[in-house]
Amino acid sequence: MFIDLTAEKLISVEKEGRKIAVEVKSFQDRSDFYQFHAALGQFLNCRSALRDIMPEFIVYLAVPLETYEELFRFNFIQRRVEEYDIKLIIFRPDLEEIVLWRD
Repeated sequence: MFIDLTAEKLISVEKEGRKIAVEVKSFQDRSDFYQFHAALGQFLNCRSALRDIMPEFIVYLAVPLETYEELFRFNFIQRRVEEYDIKLIIFRPDLEEIVLWRD
């Protein structure tokens, strides 16, 4: 099975004994809300596909710190994250550093 979800990166790693897959999004095109809409759809499709073929993986959506601080403060976005149980990794692209894990 081949899955192309146009993620900038799809990474699989092990964290504290758990297998995780991380879909990295840059949010660099068009409007932030459009990018969130696209990222949400891609994330949900990725998570569904991985549940079918690799159910042991937990899928995270990785977003840049600046995007998280500016976009994820809106109630609409916060409610979608909660509604769809989106696990987040917030990172600093300039330092290639993870700032926050949100389960």
